[in-house]
Amino acid sequence: MFRSGEVPRVLIFIVAYNAESTITKVLTRIPQSLKQYHTEVLIIDDASADQTYEMAEQARREGLIDYPITVLRNPVNQRYGGNQKLGYHYAIENGFDVVALVHGDGQYAPEALPDLLKPLIKGQADAVFGSRMMTMTGAIKGGMPLYKYVGNRILTFYQNTLLGSNLSEFHSGYRLYSVAALKKVPFELNNDDFHFDTEIIIQLIFAGLRIKELPIPTYYGDEICRVNGLKYAWDVVKATTTARLQAFHLMYRRNFDVHPDNAGNSFYLPKLDFKSPHTEALSLIDDNTTVVDVGCASGYLALPLKRKNCKVVGVDLYPAKEGASFDEFIQFDLDNPEFPVDLEGKDYVLMLDVIEHVKNPEEFAESLHRACKGNWNIKLVISTGNIGFIIPRLMHLFGQFNYGKKGILDLTHTRLFTFDSLRRLLEESGFVVLSEKGIPAPFPHAASNRKLADFLLNLNDKFISLWKELFSYQIFVVVKPKPSLPSLLKDAVEHSRLKGLALDAVVPDRALSGTTHSLERELSASASTV
Repeated sequence: MFRSGEVPRVLIFIVAYNAESTITKVLTRIPQSLKQYHTEVLIIDDASADQTYEMAEQARREGLIDYPITVLRNPVNQRYGGNQKLGYHYAIENGFDVVALVHGDGQYAPEALPDLLKPLIKGQADAVFGSRMMTMTGAIKGGMPLYKYVGNRILTFYQNTLLGSNLSEFHSGYRLYSVAALKKVPFELNNDDFHFDTEIIIQLIFAGLRIKELPIPTYYGDEICRVNGLKYAWDVVKATTTARLQAFHLMYRRNFDVHPDNAGNSFYLPKLDFKSPHTEALSLIDDNTTVVDVGCASGYLALPLKRKNCKVVGVDLYPAKEGASFDEFIQFDLDNPEFPVDLEGKDYVLMLDVIEHVKNPEEFAESLHRACKGNWNIKLVISTGNIGFIIPRLMHLFGQFNYGKKGILDLTHTRLFTFDSLRRLLEESGFVVLSEKGIPAPFPHAASNRKLADFLLNLNDKFISLWKELFSYQIFVVVKPKPSLPSLLKDAVEHSRLKGLALDAVVPDRALSGTTHSLERELSASASTV
C-alpha cells in the first residue's frame, strides 16, 4: 500500500456528542505505539449541549497526549452520519492515508487501534471493522443487552443474505478505512442518521473493496444510548433492501451507484442463451436475407446472423467494435430526421430496445416508413420495455417510480410504452402489426443460480400466457409498412386504367370509353399533384 520508506499518515477521528465526562479518558487511552506512524487526532464535537468542546480543547492546549490534536465544533448538529462525512472529508483534504473512527463515549477501546491498523498498513484490506460478534458470547459478557445482541444477529443475517456478504457484524461503530477507498465511494450521498454505517458498507461491497474484521472487546458502561432501535432497524432494512433491488434494476439510489459504466455501447449485454428479444429475433429471421440491425450495440447479433448466411448492416451512435461481423456499418444518431439506410431490397430491420431511447419515437417511426420506399414486404422487429409490467405497477401503487441503470426504467429512456401505446404509435406511423408477444424478465442476468433463474423465467412465461399486458417484462412486435397514400393512389390509377381497357374490350361503346379515359386522366393528374 505504501512505498518503501514511506511513513503512513494516520488520522484518529473521534466523533463526540455530549461526551464531556469521557472525552479526556478516550484521548489518554490512545496507544503510544502509534507514534511509528505520522499520527494525528481529529475531534469533531457535534454541537453538544455540554462542555465536550471545552474539555477537548483544554486537552489539546495542555498537550495531554503526544499527538497533534485538532478540535472542531459543528455550529449545527449534523447527526452521526453527517459528522462522519466531515471527518472523512477532512482526511481526504489533508492527505491522510488511513482514518480510524473512534467514539467519544469510550464504548470502543482505543487500545485496539494498533492491531486494527495493521491490515490497512500492509495493504491487506481497504476497510477494517472491529467486531463484537466474532465470538459467540463475548458481546453478552461485555454487557451488551440481550435484545441488542439478538437484533444485531438478525439484522446482520438479513444483510448478509441480501448482499452476498459474510460479515459477523454490520453494526459495529469501530471502523478504519483507507482514504483511497473512501475516495472511491460517494459516502457524502449517504444518510446523515445512524444507518450511514450500513450504507457505507454496501458501497464498499458494491465497489468490490476488501473488508476485514478483527475481534474487539465489548464494553457497555453508563453512556446514554442515543439510537432509536426500532427506527434504526427499519432504516437498515430499507437501505439494504433498496440496494439489493437496485442490483435487479428495480430501484435506484445514487449513493449505491458505484459501478461506473464503460463508455460507449458496451453497457448492453447479449441475451442469447435464454428467451429474450435476441433469441426471438434470431428464430424469426430467415437464412440468406439482408438485415439492418439498428442500435446494434457491440454487434452481438451480427455473428449469429452471419451463421445464417445473412448480410448484416449495422447502425449505431457509437463506432463498431473492432472485429464486429458487419458487412456494412453506419455510425448515425437516430435522433436525426432521416433514416440513413435505403430499405429498398432489405428483408428485415431489427430495433431491439431502441425505440425507447430516441427523443421523438413518432418522427423516428415515420422516417423508417419513408425509408421503405415501396418495399412493403420488409419486416421490422421491435422490442421495448413494458411499463405495464407488474413490478412497476406495484411500485407506482406505493408511490415509487425509480429510474435506474438498466431495466424498464433505464435512466436513458425517453419514452415508456405499454402494448397498446406501442401498437398505436406504429399503426399511426404507417405500419401493420403482424404479431406481438410478451418477453419474460432476464432472470439469468439477475440471479447467480442458473437453475433458479430458469425456473423463474419459465414461471414468468406461463404468467405471460395468462395476461401478457401485466406479466411481460418486454414487448416484442413484428410489423410491416402499409403502402403510402401516393403509392395507393398510383395503384388506383393503374388499376383503373387496366379495368378501363378491359371494359373497352368487352363493351366497345364510344361514350363509355370516353368516360373511362376521362377518369383516367383526372386520376393521373391527381397522382402527379400528390
